[in-house]
Amino acid sequence: MTTVTAGAALSHVGRVRTTNQDSGYAGTQLFVVADGMGGHAGGDVASSIAVQRIAQTDGLDFASPQEAEFALQSSLVAANQLISEAAYEHPELTGMGTTVSAMVRVGDTVATAHIGDSRIYLFREGELSQITNDHTFVQRLVETGRITPEEAAVHPRRSVLMRVLGDIEQAPEVDTSILGTVAGDRWLLCSDGLSSYVSEERILAVMASADSAAEACDRLVGEALDHGAPDNVTAIVVDIDPAGEDPGGTAVVGAAAAPVEFEGGEDSGRLGRLPALLLHPLRAATPEASFVPESDDYLDALIREDHRRVWRRRIIWLAAVAVLLAALAIGLTAGYRYTQTRYYVGFAGDRVAVYQGVQGSVGPLQLSHVVQETDLTRSQLSPYARSQVEGTINADSLADAQQIVENARESTGG
Repeated sequence: MTTVTAGAALSHVGRVRTTNQDSGYAGTQLFVVADGMGGHAGGDVASSIAVQRIAQTDGLDFASPQEAEFALQSSLVAANQLISEAAYEHPELTGMGTTVSAMVRVGDTVATAHIGDSRIYLFREGELSQITNDHTFVQRLVETGRITPEEAAVHPRRSVLMRVLGDIEQAPEVDTSILGTVAGDRWLLCSDGLSSYVSEERILAVMASADSAAEACDRLVGEALDHGAPDNVTAIVVDIDPAGEDPGGTAVVGAAAAPVEFEGGEDSGRLGRLPALLLHPLRAATPEASFVPESDDYLDALIREDHRRVWRRRIIWLAAVAVLLAALAIGLTAGYRYTQTRYYVGFAGDRVAVYQGVQGSVGPLQLSHVVQETDLTRSQLSPYARSQVEGTINADSLADAQQIVENARESTGG
């Protein structure tokens, strides 16, 4: 049985950030993407530690997909411990964390492990499916029917994570699964810098049309950058038993690609037991993502706060509408009153009449009405006077309008 797995990985810092806190690994059978928490110092350190530790499972000979699933889960727990140790040794890293989405191929199956809001997608026979479930506050709101997926996409708390690897959780809850895979399947692992800014319709189009995993990576990251990509963007595309596609070599991208060391400090030597491969310089993070523990009490508190926010927004919106309507009503009233200071002479049927107001209407509201209908008829007027009255003659006051009527009467000789 052919078991060629062609993978490609690409990571970009994005249009706004100055450092890349994403890490990615595309190996022979193992593929991992990790997104460091942007709201905490050392998000890049956390993602790098996680990817480098999980990558140690690549190339192992698993007797079954269940064994691979257990190995993945164990490697994530081990990575969590390493991150906790790094934060303990370097207090400036306290609170750092990372999401992880990983998969390993075992024959005609794949085992996956997932925590956070990075994602795994499967493209098969023209359809795109999201395999993982986001561990976010807004996803919980969607699952409980409080908001729609469309509302979740623009929710102000969409970056609040409920589960991550980090020094916050000593026993992280990792989702794992075993899925079948067939020749022609195309898998995508990506950080939320891609999934948050590129629609599933565009992801589907690229996955369906790209000739290779590498081309799909290039185009997907390009799509995110075209949409502004304020966050880091990482994509790993995996083709199962592709026809004629080069499997490629191992690729490490993002923060994990840089070898390194922590900057000094009197406690820096205490980190000697961590492999040097897992360490690299600290860089400032751009605040964005955040983490809250996945407890019912805290979740209920967030939901109550969210409800208050919705009501505050509605009250502000209603108040703004009321102010706008009041201003509109005042403006219309003032405008109408002004029109009633104007007069003009025109025909009311066949008779010459004086109108108060101006010609025209606003909806059903007429802006003028007859205040004086004379006994002077259309046929009594000279051709010139008749044409003038038909076009209407403006006047500054009622007295002026009455004088215009008298002038027209005198022109008839009556």
